[in-house]
Amino acid sequence: MSTIGEFEPVRRSKVYEEVADQIRRLIAEGRLKAGDRLPPERELAERFGVSRTSVRDAIRALEMIGLLEPRQGDGTVVLDLSPAALAQPLASILVHNRTLLADLLDVRKMIEPPLAARAATFATSEEEATLREILRRQTEKAVRGELTTAEDTEFHYALARLARNPVALKVLDVLMDLLLESRERSLQVPGRLQKSLQGHLRILDSITRKDAQGAEAAMRQHLSEIEHILLQPRS
Repeated sequence: MSTIGEFEPVRRSKVYEEVADQIRRLIAEGRLKAGDRLPPERELAERFGVSRTSVRDAIRALEMIGLLEPRQGDGTVVLDLSPAALAQPLASILVHNRTLLADLLDVRKMIEPPLAARAATFATSEEEATLREILRRQTEKAVRGELTTAEDTEFHYALARLARNPVALKVLDVLMDLLLESRERSLQVPGRLQKSLQGHLRILDSITRKDAQGAEAAMRQHLSEIEHILLQPRS
């Protein structure tokens, strides 16, 4: 293994992003070379000054974009990659990698419809009121023609919390973070703000009626509409 020097303490709110960026920079600078193995998660967590969960999320994010590869009995290994891949931030790579973007959107379709069904089953009146307040703010911003990325994210997180499963919430957190730049771009497509809001309203309507099957179907339709916009060819 090559000498990779000192890591810097991480202070960002999304700590796994900073961990991933530091590892990516070490690869770009040649301090981690193709074929090198990363230190164990515990050692990386100590050297970065973060939790092992943050290290694990960072490694998985870098695996998803092809910078690292897990190998049985050999740990996590650095791959031989193009300079362009090394130079781009994680979210920007996803914008241009349509296959990877499609795979990530597919994972959302696996996870979020069942979460919406569980939300319809478990949501209290107070939690439904929270969802309505989020959509009220989203509606106001959409009417003004402003981006609603924050409200869009907040709505999906709120639904995941209603499912009463912290692991699912963590998985969604990683997915939404990786897709952030793509989602922001899609929200600038004409009509996208309104379509997103309509999808959220359909989901909330099913949740309010305690219709788990309807909530699942509404979420699936909403994600399919998002996928169509994100994956359509750009001029």
